Amino acid sequence: MLRLAQVFVAALLCASASSAAVAQDKRLMVFAAASMKNALDEVNAAYTARSKVKIVASYAASSTLAKQIEHGAPADIFLSADSEWMEYSIRRKDIDEATRVNLLGNTLVLIAPKESGLENVATESGLDLAALAGGGKIAVGDVKSVPAGKYAKAALEKLGAWRTAEPRLAMAESVRAALTLVARREAVLGIVYATDAKLEPRVKIVGTFPDDSHPPIIYPVAATRAGNPEALRYLAFLRSSRAKTVFERYGFNFLIRPSS
Repeated sequence: MLRLAQVFVAALLCASASSAAVAQDKRLMVFAAASMKNALDEVNAAYTARSKVKIVASYAASSTLAKQIEHGAPADIFLSADSEWMEYSIRRKDIDEATRVNLLGNTLVLIAPKESGLENVATESGLDLAALAGGGKIAVGDVKSVPAGKYAKAALEKLGAWRTAEPRLAMAESVRAALTLVARREAVLGIVYATDAKLEPRVKIVGTFPDDSHPPIIYPVAATRAGNPEALRYLAFLRSSRAKTVFERYGFNFLIRPSS
């Protein structure tokens, strides 16, 4: 009888350990643009509270994330800050294209340290950003790869400011890194997203670039081809009214009709 009881207890312990392992396996790896961090952390916490699925988020420039996915990084979701890097991943068969949706929009702004005397810069044709910077640096994401940097270059070219501004640029690995350069006063000006500037009390917005000065700022999201069934439920949550409320509070434009 004692032997049977011991076997029963051992079976229960094994079952409990197995259940714990299954629960531990309920997780998603989300690769998202650096500018998404604060808003997406809150959305992810809400999703975990509802679903009990742990979200492991990796934030970096969209270019970096796309390359990591290409080389086998175990991402379940890719949330890019521009369409080009999403298209890059689709061409390489890393993304389940049928799940893609253009989720969010943003605004490009000119920032300066809080203590700067600059105010209300007219970001229009004829803008002389180099003169405004004086002998200082202008922080931007890398204009060859980081979405915010590419948008910045497009805007400066459209406004006729690129040729003189280019030698003054301090190019960073992500938009958040560019923001930090201005916050630390290592750059006298910076070009970032409005959502980033809103989060950093050490900087202020001194100008807003016209929407028609650069390609539309769009954040597409999709599941990778890793095949995690939880990815589709997570994508549905990103499209929900609950997620919309969070994203809009952080300053993003919600580009779709909420799914629930």
